[in-house]
Amino acid sequence: MSFSSVSAASQARVGVVQMTSVGDLDANYATCSRLTKEAAAAGVKFLCFPEVFSFIGSKDGESVKLAEPLDGPIMQRYCSLANESSMWLSLGGFQERGPDDSHQYNTHVLIDESGKVRSSYRKIHLFDVDVPGNMVYKESRFTTAGDTVVVVDSPFGRLGLTVCYDLRFPELYQCLRFKHQAQVLLVPSAFTKVTGEAHWEILLRARAIETQCYVIAAAQAGKHNEKRESYGDSIIIDPWGTVIARLPGSTVHWICSSRYRLVKS
Repeated sequence: MSFSSVSAASQARVGVVQMTSVGDLDANYATCSRLTKEAAAAGVKFLCFPEVFSFIGSKDGESVKLAEPLDGPIMQRYCSLANESSMWLSLGGFQERGPDDSHQYNTHVLIDESGKVRSSYRKIHLFDVDVPGNMVYKESRFTTAGDTVVVVDSPFGRLGLTVCYDLRFPELYQCLRFKHQAQVLLVPSAFTKVTGEAHWEILLRARAIETQCYVIAAAQAGKHNEKRESYGDSIIIDPWGTVIARLPGSTVHWICSSRYRLVKS
């Protein structure tokens, strides 16, 4: 579990987290809290967490049972953390209570430095795939897809919110950039080890180049349980497609700094 950071033109530092979430809400919160405090001590003002940061279960349906609305106690705990740290938090892949008892939303939540939920995005493209040599995933069995593109103004630029498997659908990123004028694309993820090794970096760099946006991709890494392993390699990419900060593999306690300059179009 670790974070890497870059500095914005305004001198506000932006960080990206890599962690290995498990099926324990308190344990995951303890990790998120520790990393947030470490980042705050380093001067970071915007910290990006990966998909399913708060919980990864080992059994089907576990996450649906604990899903809560955004004003529930789980998310309010993270709102308090943002407030206490005077830091914006990007929380990708929260299990938000869905339209019925059998479904949740996979929701990217953006919290400002006062602890207010500034915006949220429900993942549009659900991970229904048969990974060769790995296993079958069908996210739609327990998750309802969102239908709204979300862009948010912030002190760190105009942010386009996405989640993980969205990365494979370039039209979403074209819409965020050219219709809604996003400057920074957020891609919190929990890529499988197999698909991550094959496609993770090249897809992120492609999205950066084709939109001329910065891309911040916080990732889950390592073995969460006996059934699930994530690829890791959290990275920040500039509009030229250059990786300017990286947490390779399951790197622990590593911070990298470089320049991050937004150019208004």
